[in-house]
Amino acid sequence: MEENKVLSETERNWAMLCHLSAFAGFFFPFFGGIIGTLICWLSRRDESVWVNVNGKNALNFQLSMMLYIVLAIPLCFIIIGIPIIMMLVTLKIICIIIASVKAAKGELFRYPLLIPFIQ
Repeated sequence: MEENKVLSETERNWAMLCHLSAFAGFFFPFFGGIIGTLICWLSRRDESVWVNVNGKNALNFQLSMMLYIVLAIPLCFIIIGIPIIMMLVTLKIICIIIASVKAAKGELFRYPLLIPFIQ
């Protein structure tokens, strides 16, 4: 991303929405966060490099979190999976909020534990 480029308010808002749409997963479990982020990203990725970068990051993070949670579910049988899932969900909420605020300001946020599924 070019440092000197001035981002329009529309670009910043759509980038923020790519991150915030992940909260749909809390209302529509399983794939809500991924579908919301995917729809937002696909609808504007060709119009703005900024939205494309943020949409890919948000989608990769949602896919990564889903994978980590699915892998932690079997660990619930030996109790350790419950705190792991709780920590992952807390991390997910905090990161979505931080990424949304940074995207609205025109700053790029690097998600922790991100697996780059989509390049």
